[in-house]
Amino acid sequence: MTEYLWRLPSHGDGRRARPQLRHRGGFGDPVPTPAGGPFGARPDDREPTDVRPGHFGPFDDLHQVIDAAELAGLDGVLAPYDPLGEESWIVAGGALRATRHARVIVEFQPAFGTPVYAAKVSATLQRLSAGRLGWRLAVDTDPEDARTRGDRVSGDDRYARAAEFLTVAHGVWNADPVPGAGFQGTGFDFAGEYYNVIDGGFRGILSGLPFPTVYLSGTSEPALDLAARHGDVHLFTESSDGLDGPAAALAQLRERTAETGRYVRAGLELPVIARETEDEAWARAERQWREVHPDGPGARSLSLDGARWAGFAELGYLQPVGLVGSYEQVAHQLRVYEAAGFDSIVLSGHPHIEEVHRAGEHLLFLADPAGRTLQETTA
Repeated sequence: MTEYLWRLPSHGDGRRARPQLRHRGGFGDPVPTPAGGPFGARPDDREPTDVRPGHFGPFDDLHQVIDAAELAGLDGVLAPYDPLGEESWIVAGGALRATRHARVIVEFQPAFGTPVYAAKVSATLQRLSAGRLGWRLAVDTDPEDARTRGDRVSGDDRYARAAEFLTVAHGVWNADPVPGAGFQGTGFDFAGEYYNVIDGGFRGILSGLPFPTVYLSGTSEPALDLAARHGDVHLFTESSDGLDGPAAALAQLRERTAETGRYVRAGLELPVIARETEDEAWARAERQWREVHPDGPGARSLSLDGARWAGFAELGYLQPVGLVGSYEQVAHQLRVYEAAGFDSIVLSGHPHIEEVHRAGEHLLFLADPAGRTLQETTA
């Protein structure tokens, strides 16, 4: 059964194409601007999103998205790393507290803290959530972002550090229960270029827990090497060349895992615009496209084969290529991905609450009928 996750908003949400105009979640102006009144007419770019200003905080909106994802039948959510947005660890902790079944993947960069500290935080979250936490390491971050965090590690050295980070985190983690013994560890020692640990290892309530599933990404040689040695799921991005791009990178990953003797699942990150009919989906894409490109060719000018569209980056998404079409068309393309070996899909779309419900109620059972349709059983 293919795993379907939803990428949570980290920097506001809304219907508008330009991210700076998405004011749900407390981003932008502190309160919605009324259409008229003593302060004059509302500017064209200040669409109200809440007629009850001040009654709800940013996490109220975010938790509605999280609840929608679980109730709509998605397998989990991804709390993304965003240096200008909400802190992913706080979002992930709130998501685990607010759900009962959904997996929660927290994305963070290895300079977040020591691997021992990250493992300890995660052990507590695993205890509180019955083992539903996953990790996604943001290794290849923007150099300017790294400098603002005081992180001086750059280039391929970032992957060497990430490998040490995961080695240490696994080293101090004990999946089997270990009795407590004060400050005594369990004998894990590590002397690396970035981290040093003497007699590390969790005991007592921090032991006997599943290690978080590790999600990685990237198509460079260091990224694929890291995944082959330490990853559980490797996420790729669609390209305008179709599956040739991610499929070729997946083949390279398979060559590396054959050497390491590990199996790493493959996934894709995909923005989607899916509606009852193809025309409805393209009407939505065209409305957003015209917001950022009022003149010139329309949205369909970037249409590719198989319901794929190469215009999502223009609408503020991180991934340039995603899917636009009817529910049946989008589901068909998702089945194509599954047949090609990609069994973890991270979907995204905005406004998030509405798009999550559309995906859960109309799309996923078509994309994965065997796993998401009730089957008649015989006594």
